[in-house]
Amino acid sequence: MNILGIETSCDECSVAVVAEGKTILSNIVASQVERHAPWNGVVPEIASRLHVEWIDEVTSQALKASGLSLETGINGIAVTYRPGLIGSLLVGLSYAKGLAWAADKSWIGVDHIMAHLYAAHLENEIAYPHLGLIVSGGHTILCRVESLDEVSILGATIDDACGEAFDKVAKHYEMGYPGGVKLDALAENGDSGAFNFPQPRLGTRRYDFSYSGLKTAAINQLEKFRTKRTEASSTNIAASFRKAAIDMLISRLKLAAKDTGINRVVFGGGVSANRYLRRVVDEDSSLEGYFPSLDLCVDNGAMIAGLGYHLLLKGKRSPLNLNAQARVSKFKCPYP
Repeated sequence: MNILGIETSCDECSVAVVAEGKTILSNIVASQVERHAPWNGVVPEIASRLHVEWIDEVTSQALKASGLSLETGINGIAVTYRPGLIGSLLVGLSYAKGLAWAADKSWIGVDHIMAHLYAAHLENEIAYPHLGLIVSGGHTILCRVESLDEVSILGATIDDACGEAFDKVAKHYEMGYPGGVKLDALAENGDSGAFNFPQPRLGTRRYDFSYSGLKTAAINQLEKFRTKRTEASSTNIAASFRKAAIDMLISRLKLAAKDTGINRVVFGGGVSANRYLRRVVDEDSSLEGYFPSLDLCVDNGAMIAGLGYHLLLKGKRSPLNLNAQARVSKFKCPYP
């Protein structure tokens, strides 16, 4: 079964075709980075308007690259309907509904976070249950994953998302855009011991995260945490901040692994491309980590199509009145 996946939750306009939930036949990602760079962040109005301009052409490219036609080669359509920027979501969702109706295809709305959890499954055989760590500009979530569509949240950020903190620190020190990517690159040449940034104490909230204090320390209280080891260069700030931010993820993750007895961990989201995070997990023999390839860490249609395949295979369908949702408190989708 070949599924067309559409992803427009933020600023990436992506359409992919995936066969049997595993084989990526095409995965076109049209990035808006250059359009948002002057503002050092995503401008929602610009993002949604560009999706309107690009989505039809991106879909045509994805179908052409897959060698299939919508009418005879595609068996179903999957589309992100939550969470994300509401305007961007509405573009993709409305387009998918129209496409499915015109071509008489089954379709399903897919949760963006659940899709990120599935991304590593496109390239790996991963047993259940496992832990999941979704880390991006909008989400920092530690969860226990029992199956493709059965997830329980163990912990989450109580304020800023990890990727958001990366972006804001990078913006303050003019490291470039996109901030998280630029900061990670600068950190490779810095001294991670130049600043001894604090870790939050959350009491009984064993698996939760908090990045607002770390962000404030790096931006407004820099000298307070400076050691005598070296200078306050951008590379040293980046390296020290990166280490503190990622170490927070690892500490909660290892605690959850110990408490649950589950050492398999699936990573997803933009921050899962972070080089320090990947090195730490690879070098830790107590964790069995699964990362998506770099092109599947960003928002992409392949993860939507892959998860959509399994949901459609189970006979799940979405009603035409399914609406976009900017936020979500639970993972489960409102299937009829």
